[in-house]
Amino acid sequence: MTAHLLSLQTGRTAPLGPDSVPSAIVKNARDGAVAVGPLGLEGDEQADLSVHGGAEKAVYGYAASHYPDWARQFPDLAFTGGAMGENLTIAGMQEANICVGDIHAIGSALLQVCQPRQPCFKFALRHANNRLPKAMVRSGHSGWYYRVLQTGIITAGDTVDLRERPNPDFPFARLVEIVYHGRATPAELTRMADMQGLSSQWREKARQLLA
Repeated sequence: MTAHLLSLQTGRTAPLGPDSVPSAIVKNARDGAVAVGPLGLEGDEQADLSVHGGAEKAVYGYAASHYPDWARQFPDLAFTGGAMGENLTIAGMQEANICVGDIHAIGSALLQVCQPRQPCFKFALRHANNRLPKAMVRSGHSGWYYRVLQTGIITAGDTVDLRERPNPDFPFARLVEIVYHGRATPAELTRMADMQGLSSQWREKARQLLA
């Protein structure tokens, strides 16, 4: 796997949209070294901690290779690094070539892929286009949330190195399909119920479905 951190973004909570909904989805590029703590990047915020942030949504990564497709679908919108609300815009990596639970070394931090992003209405507000959340679900271009296994320092330009792959037979793209569309097989649910690296939310969801 050859990949690198194309850009690095953080955001503060601010009013969003015509109703001034609090949100930190607007992310701004950061130059230089940025500290990664257990709950995310230094200087990054989440407005609604009931659905955003936390240890299993600490850092949001997104594939830079998806941006040309977004630009083709929505030519009137500006899609550059951070436009999805991601912290890390990564070149050379996407949902199809990572697996659930992958551990990535970026700078001096270790981050683990644990679940996909589920788009909410704030993604639509961010770009004033209500079609965007459904377009993300349709494409499967979800991006991925990391949990932080080792705090450290990261900088735009750092390589993204695969250190461990505990679930080589469970592609992340398949998890995205299950999260977005359901229809997991009993064997997949059994596997997910105790899958190393998968978020606790989706392990518990798998157990409930099996029951």
